[in-house]
Amino acid sequence: MPMIGSKKLLAFSLVLLVKISATAQIKLPALVADNMVLQQQAKVNLWGWAAPNEKITIKLGWSDLPVDVVADAAGNWKTTVATPNGSQKTYEITLNASNTITLKNVLVGEVWLCSGQSNMFFPVGREEGTWKTGVKNYEEEVKNAIFPDIRLFTVALNASQQPVEDVIGSWKVCSPESIKTFSAVAYFFGRDLYKKLNVPIGLISTSWGGTKAEAWTAQNILEGETAFLPILQEDAKNEKSYQEKLEAYYWALTNERISNAANAPKSQLKKPKKEPNKTSYVLYNAMLHPLVNYTIKGAIWYQGESNSGKAYLYRTLFPAMVKSWRDEWKQGDFPFYYVQITPHKGQNAAIREAQLMSLKAIPNSGMVVTTDVGDAQNIHPIDKQTVGYRLALIARAKTYGENKLVYSGPIYNHMKIKKQKAQLFFDYAESGLKKNGDVLKEFEIAGEDQIFYPADAKIDGKTIIVSSAKVKEPAAVRFAWKAVPEPNLFNNDNLPASPFRTDDWVEVEKR
Repeated sequence: MPMIGSKKLLAFSLVLLVKISATAQIKLPALVADNMVLQQQAKVNLWGWAAPNEKITIKLGWSDLPVDVVADAAGNWKTTVATPNGSQKTYEITLNASNTITLKNVLVGEVWLCSGQSNMFFPVGREEGTWKTGVKNYEEEVKNAIFPDIRLFTVALNASQQPVEDVIGSWKVCSPESIKTFSAVAYFFGRDLYKKLNVPIGLISTSWGGTKAEAWTAQNILEGETAFLPILQEDAKNEKSYQEKLEAYYWALTNERISNAANAPKSQLKKPKKEPNKTSYVLYNAMLHPLVNYTIKGAIWYQGESNSGKAYLYRTLFPAMVKSWRDEWKQGDFPFYYVQITPHKGQNAAIREAQLMSLKAIPNSGMVVTTDVGDAQNIHPIDKQTVGYRLALIARAKTYGENKLVYSGPIYNHMKIKKQKAQLFFDYAESGLKKNGDVLKEFEIAGEDQIFYPADAKIDGKTIIVSSAKVKEPAAVRFAWKAVPEPNLFNNDNLPASPFRTDDWVEVEKR
């Protein structure tokens, strides 16, 4: 009898082993797939899942030497491979273990992460009945979007209280069909880079409308900084309020059904809704963390509208968010280029100032000014071409070495007071300054009484002279300091000057 039992046990074990072997196959994340672009001349990660301790052999289309990697006890595996120079040549990558996966139509080039809220999400094409109105000349842009060497990956919307390991999405070849729903700013940025660099471009779009920077920031960063704890307190308060409303709804629904018994009509009660993307770190967990193994060149960012009500905090929150990304990607201070919020009736000068100040707070960063392409009545201005072009200017100059390329409009540097006038000095004004129109607009000047008056402003070489008959002893100057400014100061490279103020008077934050 013991012998029979042993045979049965052995047979059962063999069956179990066969079942495990049949189900334990190599699996890859959504990003590692057909049509992907890998960062050129880099050590890039390939990763996925397999059976515990399973050996995977990887054959790279650009190398004769296979790469072996062994999964750990939990079935996770990751390896690093060297990529060649970018080119139009397509490759295959084959992974062999208990199963075989062949990745086809793989390119090597430049990979950029593109993130933010709705102005980054805003697609090239039009979607009837929605805020997705299409970009300027969208029909023409869609028709001409034939770039097989530009590849597009859109991360599906998702939120999570805990970090997740994968996203939903797929790499698509840029075509009139695929570009319709893809991020316009990301596309125009990538298209301009492609035309200049002549190497494949991979664009990973991960964005969600109406979201705050804290939703894209790692939990440990928010919990580790005292200044950010009120954000988490507010989250907890909102969650408590939601649960109370939900409980009240179910009590009301119960009473309604008891009262009406079998003749109960369809309930008119409204169940409280919860917006999953409004809570801190949930988008970081679900839409960024799963991407961090994928090697990138840099990131572009278009967000800030939802943080304008707490612009002062954004001065530290935004740089902290960027740091949390860089910490997890482990690629050093990779390029991070972003867009200053356009003029709009629902925005304010303070959020633009916070973004301007972030240029110094965030290493290896750059900022696009958009005061000339906004829409006071539309939070989603349709000229996304200019925004993408200016982001590409920064990348071309700072990342790709076009040393003589001017990539920024005038940025205020310092002020001198002489003869009852203020003289303003600027960075990025080497080519000279110019105005569009007869007179310079949007300048104000004040004395120590902190009362601002409209000012006369004149270009003097590479500086601006500002004055007012009402201010005999100037103390401060402001430029385009309101929700919907209409400034007309540019450098001779046709790039607009950023709004600014020379003072740091506290009461500004109260207005």
